[in-house]
Amino acid sequence: MKKHKITSIEDGSIAWELGLAPGDFLLSINGKEIEDIFDYHYLVEDENLDILVERADGEEWLLEVEKDEEEDLGMLFEESLMDKYRRCQNNCVFCFIDQNPPGMRETIYFKDDDTRLSFLQGNYVTLTNMKDADIDRIITYRLAPINISVHTTNPELRCRMLHNRFAGDILSRIKKLYDADIPMNAQIVLCKGYNDGDELRRTLSDLIEFAPVIESLSVVPVGLTKYREGLAPLEPFNSEDAKEVISIIEEYQEIAKERFGYHFAHASDEWYINAGLPFPTEETYDGYIQLENGVGMTRLLISEVTEAVEDYLEEHGTPFDGNYRISTVCGTLAYETMLDVAGIIQKAAPGVDFQILPVVNHFFGEKITVTGLLTGHDIVNQIKGKDLGKALILPAQTLKSDEEIFLDDMTLSELQNALQVPVIIVQSSGLELFRTILEAEGGFDEQTDFGHCRTTQCGEVYTVQYPGRG
Repeated sequence: MKKHKITSIEDGSIAWELGLAPGDFLLSINGKEIEDIFDYHYLVEDENLDILVERADGEEWLLEVEKDEEEDLGMLFEESLMDKYRRCQNNCVFCFIDQNPPGMRETIYFKDDDTRLSFLQGNYVTLTNMKDADIDRIITYRLAPINISVHTTNPELRCRMLHNRFAGDILSRIKKLYDADIPMNAQIVLCKGYNDGDELRRTLSDLIEFAPVIESLSVVPVGLTKYREGLAPLEPFNSEDAKEVISIIEEYQEIAKERFGYHFAHASDEWYINAGLPFPTEETYDGYIQLENGVGMTRLLISEVTEAVEDYLEEHGTPFDGNYRISTVCGTLAYETMLDVAGIIQKAAPGVDFQILPVVNHFFGEKITVTGLLTGHDIVNQIKGKDLGKALILPAQTLKSDEEIFLDDMTLSELQNALQVPVIIVQSSGLELFRTILEAEGGFDEQTDFGHCRTTQCGEVYTVQYPGRG
């Protein structure tokens, strides 16, 4: 029987009242073995539970519990999934992890393809790790939405791109989820000469038949670092390629809009920048459902900053009278857009020099141009010695989600010490970027409330935490 080690008990919880303690093991609930965290949450919803535990000394207890339906037991486990993470069984021609430089922390090289992380963290998964029983469990537990890395619906091509002979049945798996009305999002990593052109049309044509249960589909270009020795040869997309990709996607947006009332498929921001084309309107992004995939981030930022500036001028009647410099960094892809953002902000704050500093990605290679893959050393090496003004605003996506550390293991405090300037971490919000720039005039007092945001002082590193949009 599978045992799950308890590492923490919440004071006053049911588990605490039962006398359970860290070091005990959960064995079963209502006679059913627990495979992972989803089994656990499903089973503890019952109001009447028979809980079998093994104490740290080996003694087994069978505990009867009556509780409210939504009441948790109040215990945490040694493994967050109550199971091992599932490793990826593919060897994709476009895998970014295979393109990492040597010498990075071990977790950087771990390839997961764990469907459970799709529900818990929003990860995209290929479904190649799944058995029919796993699909059935998703349907039984009504887990949703599930985010699927499709890439292509051509069975032979998908097997070749993923280097997995079991990868070709993606449509049958999607069909099973569709028939059970399980909401899905889909992703295509586009590789030149593989799944673009007519193959992209085929994939879009196949997947649109599952709308609106497939709520959105993003098309993103493959990321190519300088570490591709021994890997499949891949070429970057040029401007004309980008225009073709956008044109194909727009064909299916029109079809989806007519049939379902929404746009369904979306090109990530890189395509528009590389094509030299304007970004679509806000309405085209269907509520920014694929924002984390870089779909609509630029349009949203521009819209939020514009709205913040207009609201400020309407409320105050005159522009902000501060006169100082404050700086930020970005990848080379976003540089022109950020210059536009600075120009919009200047309408409300003409005396503020919002300095935009593009950083070339030497760590991964110059073909990697997004801000989220900048490293601490590249930032320091390229802006150290410049007049950064009152502070450096740093986008939160440059840091590990649960730790103040960059991809190259430089810590946030090390970066701040190297630059000798206060550093402000700002989440993705045009409104709060604008607020942060204006609040720099007054400094950053500890636990200062600014209405919709709060700045917390920690040495000379500041974190501005904002609510999500909408």
